[in-house]
Amino acid sequence: MKKPLKYVGYFIAITVLALAVLLSYVKFALPNVGEAEELKIDYTKERIERGRYLANTVTVCMDCHSKREWAKFSGPITPGTLGMGGDRFDQSMGIPGVFYAKNITSSGIGRYTDVELFRLITAGVTKEGRAMFPIMPYPYYGRMDKEDIYSIIAYVRSIPKIENNVPESEPDFPMNFIINAIPPKPVHQSKP
Repeated sequence: MKKPLKYVGYFIAITVLALAVLLSYVKFALPNVGEAEELKIDYTKERIERGRYLANTVTVCMDCHSKREWAKFSGPITPGTLGMGGDRFDQSMGIPGVFYAKNITSSGIGRYTDVELFRLITAGVTKEGRAMFPIMPYPYYGRMDKEDIYSIIAYVRSIPKIENNVPESEPDFPMNFIINAIPPKPVHQSKP
């Protein structure tokens, strides 16, 4: 009788150890989207205008990264809030945690280099190597033409600075582990 219990004990110990190793790997070794490549963006008037078009109508970055007047038809952006962030996405929306749209004016992203911002937009990995929850659809942005992402970065850099401290996002368990496995390596396509 003691032998079967001993084997069950070994099985449980090995299972717990394997689970601990797996969770440690997911938490500390991921996301693995590669190193950010070097780049230098020219902030031309044309590039900024292309970025304005993309960020406001195609990728709709400003819809989440600005305050909106929901009492009006289609919730237009409140004047003077462009890029300030703060939109909250939480469990009441079926989201596994509490996530906030960040301030994307120079007050919020001024510490990012262009290459770090490029990686954030296209791979969903912050400067510190943390994975973002894909409310911002970075898996799709990682398929866009690199030139369009450069234009979005140029436009975002041109937005007037707004001071707005946005809280840190808090994923629920087990999303706090799963989130690290979400970011894919970008596979950029050329504009047709």
